[in-house]
Amino acid sequence: MLIVMNIASWILFGIIVGIVANSIDPSVSRGGLLGAILLGIGGAIIGGFLANIIFGISITGFNVTSFVIAVAGSLTVLLVGRVMKPAS
Repeated sequence: MLIVMNIASWILFGIIVGIVANSIDPSVSRGGLLGAILLGIGGAIIGGFLANIIFGISITGFNVTSFVIAVAGSLTVLLVGRVMKPAS
């Protein structure tokens, strides 16, 4: 039961972070709710990894620091995706 609640809390965190990152980024996103979840969780992973390497900060749970790092990671994912997208 604890594992299910932990996964559910990460999905909820991913939704919130993904929606915030999509609202900060001016480009149009087409991923919908699933895209926001994946963006938020991926951003938390990338942001946590980079914050640990650059600043020595580790993610300790759901708090303001983790939220800021996850949003920054999500914006990094969006930026890299935009740079790698071929011009139409």
